[in-house]
Amino acid sequence: MAIFAIRMKSKEATDGSRAKRLAAQLHFPRLLNARDLGGCMIRGGALTRARSILRTDDLWRLTPEGVQALLDYGVRSIIDLRWPHELASRSSIFQRGVNGVRYTNVSLLDGTENAWNVKSPGVPKEKWNCAVLDHSPKELADVLRAVADAPQGVVLFHCAAGKDRTGAIAALLLAAADVEPEEIAGDYAVSTDYIRDAYLSAHPPEAREAILEDVRCPPEQIYNMLEHLDRRYGGTMSYFRMIGLRDDEIEKIRNRLLPHAKAPAA
Repeated sequence: MAIFAIRMKSKEATDGSRAKRLAAQLHFPRLLNARDLGGCMIRGGALTRARSILRTDDLWRLTPEGVQALLDYGVRSIIDLRWPHELASRSSIFQRGVNGVRYTNVSLLDGTENAWNVKSPGVPKEKWNCAVLDHSPKELADVLRAVADAPQGVVLFHCAAGKDRTGAIAALLLAAADVEPEEIAGDYAVSTDYIRDAYLSAHPPEAREAILEDVRCPPEQIYNMLEHLDRRYGGTMSYFRMIGLRDDEIEKIRNRLLPHAKAPAA
């Protein structure tokens, strides 16, 4: 199925209107790109569960009020997808332990940025998530297992900008919950609107075109990923099993977002 032949089921899904509306209800001071994975349309008409999984950008930006707002929202587990050099240069208070919040670091794209670039040289943005599926199976399994093993409360995962690494994990979680492809693509694409102005203002005018390309989040990136999962791996569940997840772990991951599933035990 060619990505450009896919018909969009609703403008709201593909332009991220639903994600924007839900994110507008959140207030975590100084975070740029935060939203709940709840409220997404599942095949059949139900909506994913809110206050279960949260995606954000880098937590080092948080004010003390922002930290408290996350705790008040119910965050009890944090999965940090960044490289070691990012952890060192922009550490967050959660790396040092806050109020019993479980912190896990999984460097999603190999151990260093250079190592990842060697594995995936010149990959176009529209195919980037496909490269993650192919080259980071262990890391993806570690992240997904951390979601499955998380205690009761909200699970938060993030990278730096909260768009690509975070977007790949969000797409897998939403796909596992049978969320409509248009909804998954819309959730990813809306990151551009959230971070564009802040990134442009932080760089000189001559960097404008490079920054606009960096923050571009094309829906095709998600459609290609979902197609790659189907064609190469036989679907999301088959991919999960291939990377080593057990059926009970997969069930826990799905239950995080399915509306009528039992909440994780404390």
